[in-house]
Amino acid sequence: MNELLEIAKQAALEAGAEIMKIYTDPSQDFGIEKKADNSPITLADKNAHLCIMRYLGETGIPVLSEEGLHLPYEERKEWKRMWVVDPLDGTKEFIKKNGEFTVNIALVEDGAPVLGVIYIPATDVLYYGIVGEGAWKEAPSNSPSMWKTKENLPKEREVGRGSFVVVASRSHMTMETELYIEEVRRRHAQVELMSSGSSIKICLVAEGTADAYPRFAPTMEWDTAAGDAVARAAGRHVVNVQTGLPLVYNKEDLHNPWFLVE
Repeated sequence: MNELLEIAKQAALEAGAEIMKIYTDPSQDFGIEKKADNSPITLADKNAHLCIMRYLGETGIPVLSEEGLHLPYEERKEWKRMWVVDPLDGTKEFIKKNGEFTVNIALVEDGAPVLGVIYIPATDVLYYGIVGEGAWKEAPSNSPSMWKTKENLPKEREVGRGSFVVVASRSHMTMETELYIEEVRRRHAQVELMSSGSSIKICLVAEGTADAYPRFAPTMEWDTAAGDAVARAAGRHVVNVQTGLPLVYNKEDLHNPWFLVE
């Protein structure tokens, strides 16, 4: 498992480098196109996908990538182990150039995420975890060297912070989310709201910066698998809001139900 983690980490870092080549190039128009569902795809999405596939292809484990070929469920259902990948999560944030986009790579076994890597190329921050072993965050240190600092994500919530922090989507605030926030306000004296893009929201709960992330809007399995793994590895929960059960992956329908991270 640790060998697979290192492969996934290297794939995410290299994909992030490919993304930043385009992101920082003033001559680039990003090559924006529209997919069948009317969502945007850029040259960075495509390049990151190809980079990740070069690394994960060596593992012999099948890959379900947002930008790859989606095989029929009759074939996928036989996969006991699979990679679930979003080469560039937060394409809209990438186009807006606000830095809130990520590379997501997860390993799923029997429908459950067991390993996850999330890389934020714009800030060079890396989250990763193995369920049952722990979760970590690597970020640039304050020293002039190129070394990163590495810290364990806490298993327990921070005590005595004062306010209850809810993180919400920058692009997908819904009426149901607003109702959830109102309910939280009735249960907690102080409630603070944070906004962020992509899977960074799950990472904020995993690291203890936020207490909850409600997502009552459409998402796909590749949007959440890596963050779900990191959150579980850090002792958090990502659950279906209707059943209270963990999310399941490699379903016939790759859409997620509404979920709550806490």
